[in-house]
Amino acid sequence: MDAENLRVMLIGSTGVVGRQALRLALAEPRFASIVALTRQPLPAHPKLENPIVDFRALPPDAPWWAVDGVIATLGTTQRVAGSPAAFRAVDYGYTLTVASLARDAGATRFALTSSLGADPASRSFYLRTKGEIDRDVSAIGFASLTIARPGLLGGERSERRLTEDIGKVALGLIGPILPARWRISRPERVAEVLVAAIAAGEPGRRVVDSDQLY
Repeated sequence: MDAENLRVMLIGSTGVVGRQALRLALAEPRFASIVALTRQPLPAHPKLENPIVDFRALPPDAPWWAVDGVIATLGTTQRVAGSPAAFRAVDYGYTLTVASLARDAGATRFALTSSLGADPASRSFYLRTKGEIDRDVSAIGFASLTIARPGLLGGERSERRLTEDIGKVALGLIGPILPARWRISRPERVAEVLVAAIAAGEPGRRVVDSDQLY
């Protein structure tokens, strides 16, 4: 593999972290091309390949699965998704399917946005789901795996999340006196970690906690 000619897949490119990851990935000189799977077309770019897909029925034999690494930033909430099952389908199901198909096609690097407190044994459905995807992506066998676990994310989302908006205001006021891990995580910082991890391809599993993402 040419370390200066990587082909990278991105899922979740319209989200608060994904938008930053796409911007950084397109500007990264070590990335020759970016394959961004989306439901709606993205603005054209010379380095961008943009398959329009239905994440519920991804074609396993598509040629664009042949990438060196994957950046996964898909995420939703139960309120936006409509139900716990629909939330799990996005945050767990779609992400695991992409990871498995890309790995089968030869990808050796994977970088994932998870969450502070992710734990497959958590009583919280959200944190349990995040912990399960962390665990099951880890089991797929990527030579290089980075999991970023931000706290509450700053930035502007495409949809309003009232609880998060209230939390951002509160944390913005008291953030300077909180321990680093409880401060608002900057989406651009999370994206930097993910893109850098794929570009470097360091072997092994690495977890980047929220105290490194504010």
